Amino acid sequence: MKLAIYGGSFNPVHCGHLTVADSALELGYDKILFVPTFIPPHKQLAASVSPSSRLAMLEAAIAGNPKFEIEPCEIQRGGISYTIDTVRFLKEKYRGVVKGKIGLIMGQEIAAEFDKWKNADEVAAFCEIIIANRRQLGDAQLSSTGSNKPRGNFLGGVDATGHFMSVKKGEFKWEYKDLKNLILSFSSTDVRNRIAQGKSWRYLVPPAVYDYIVANRLYGCKQ
Repeated sequence: MKLAIYGGSFNPVHCGHLTVADSALELGYDKILFVPTFIPPHKQLAASVSPSSRLAMLEAAIAGNPKFEIEPCEIQRGGISYTIDTVRFLKEKYRGVVKGKIGLIMGQEIAAEFDKWKNADEVAAFCEIIIANRRQLGDAQLSSTGSNKPRGNFLGGVDATGHFMSVKKGEFKWEYKDLKNLILSFSSTDVRNRIAQGKSWRYLVPPAVYDYIVANRLYGCKQ
């Protein structure tokens, strides 16, 4: 079995996440494991939504797709969620079952900071890195250094605050696969903001996730 993991806060999970995971199956993976983080090491979780609620929304979102599963090890482990710990856990859990390296799906804005990850070299050695397109960028985009960077020479994306992150392709020293996913240009932050502001958001998330958010009045939902 070829296995790939897709980590994140999923706060909330939305149709863009599912589109990325579905595209990864085109690379020959048999199963995608969604790994919701407990406490992300490089950002602060927005909104007071419990890990159990984020997990419940994920469960609702992927119900009915046998190629999607949830791996709750980071939530069960507690504390700061480091990918290296998860990868080591999964290598042992699926010993003798997984064929080749475990795939590791990440967005462009995450790739831009991969060098800051704990044990980044070890993670890259254990995994096949898959970089998903997150935002459609123009011919030039403002980078994290404040200068204009041509899109063709950079891996880049927009982080949770709308700040553009970039890294030169030549400076991303690890091998990776470029995922040719359909780009849905919104984030979990956009979904949360639209909910709080009373704007349209219903069709940005799967129907079951919409129902869960409304029923539990999450993210300031007043419907």
